Amino acid sequence: MSERSAPDSPVVERRMDVEPALVPESESESEAEAVAQAPGERTPEEREQAASERAARRQAAARRRRLRLGLGFACLGLLVVVAVVLVNRHSGGSTGGSTRGSAKSSSAGSASGSSGGSSGGTASQQGVAQLSASGLPLGKPELPLGFGDATADPVKDPALGEPPSAGLLFDLDSGRVLWQLHAHRRLRIASLTKMMTALIAVKSDAPKTKVLITRHAINMPGSKVGMLPLGKHVQLEPLLYGLLLPSGNDAAVAIAQHVAGDSTRFVKRMNIEAARLGLGCTRYSSPSGYYDADNFSCAADLGELAHDDLAEPLIAKITRSASAILPFPIKGGKLFLYNNNPLLIYRYPGTTGLKTGYTEAAGRCLVATAQRDGERLGVVLLHSPDPATQAARLLDIGFDDVYHLRPVREPPIPPGE
Repeated sequence: MSERSAPDSPVVERRMDVEPALVPESESESEAEAVAQAPGERTPEEREQAASERAARRQAAARRRRLRLGLGFACLGLLVVVAVVLVNRHSGGSTGGSTRGSAKSSSAGSASGSSGGSSGGTASQQGVAQLSASGLPLGKPELPLGFGDATADPVKDPALGEPPSAGLLFDLDSGRVLWQLHAHRRLRIASLTKMMTALIAVKSDAPKTKVLITRHAINMPGSKVGMLPLGKHVQLEPLLYGLLLPSGNDAAVAIAQHVAGDSTRFVKRMNIEAARLGLGCTRYSSPSGYYDADNFSCAADLGELAHDDLAEPLIAKITRSASAILPFPIKGGKLFLYNNNPLLIYRYPGTTGLKTGYTEAAGRCLVATAQRDGERLGVVLLHSPDPATQAARLLDIGFDDVYHLRPVREPPIPPGE
């Protein structure tokens, strides 16, 4: 039997059940008042009760009106907030990548233009908040690089042959840019990621701190130290050598787990630190750089990070070492490590660092630094066909042609494959 014909569901009762939602308030009150005013039909007590019910209905209606009004204002406020966020992001990333500010605010993987120069001011100068590639507020770089019109850079055509996808030659002390190529283009960086891993590690713990070696660390694929003892504690300092010389992915994971508890939390630390240092092109997804997805930076950010790394005495000491023999809790008690930096391998004069990187997606990458007669220069090459030769060429031009320093004899660097 349907609800409409059910004997225990009178039409009048159903009408009363839905009255608050379907019957206009003014109509309900008029009917109640007419009944109350009919002579001889209600006692004084009934009339008082009816008046109380009318007052209660008025109060309920007022509450509903206030609730609807409050919800309306809340929805309006939310829409305003969303609109402001969208406008800020659009304004910070839609100027074609010609400024450093817009390059830092553009979407992941986008190119920021061929020169990285600026003619219209940064996003912050235009009153738009800058965000990192991870969506965090940007701090001020320790070494603000002097990007301008690329045609005004001292080095015009370094004759590199097949050029890298992006590159930079700069003064490590003043931030002066000597040469640039797509310096704000976001690209994969492979093991250059470990520059940030090392920086966080030395800021978090002392060199003699004991670090537990886990199975997850020793099972990492790719380049390794290869001699980490499972279940034992080793000092942080030799792990840093293993991280920066042979580019050990196992050392990167061991350090990340020690500092933050696991790699996921460590990566969050990396992205927070990148934003604090003003590295707006940069986003990390692992402590090693072995995984390319969502792991990228640009030549400009890596130049600034090179300055920050070399400001840490332990990192500076490690990265200028061609090799190292370290006490280690393994058979024989010694760990022998060799640096992958081609400028150290082929003895480029005055080499002081810093880090190599390679994956199939990133290509061959290099951040190299050198010093001559008190002048310090840095080179960043991303996806380079021959990073050793190109880095040496750029450093020679910087020292010889820009700063006019006496050339230093050096052994030839074998050309890349």
